[in-house]
Amino acid sequence: MKITELMSGIPVWTTNEEAKLLKTLQKPKKLNALNDHDQFKVQSMIRKNLIQKKGYYDPSVTSNEKKNS
Repeated sequence: MKITELMSGIPVWTTNEEAKLLKTLQKPKKLNALNDHDQFKVQSMIRKNLIQKKGYYDPSVTSNEKKNS
């Protein structure tokens, strides 16, 4: 069993600010387009595995949440 399979059932605690930011990151957004406070929150949320960062020199970030369709 993989760790990601185990983690899928465990809820991750988020603040109200993080939840609001997650809603805005449903589509990819450049990290540099965010203000400094939001960039700091994004780095924290990357460690919580809530946000995925793609790219190295000019990274974009997107929510890691799966849409229920």
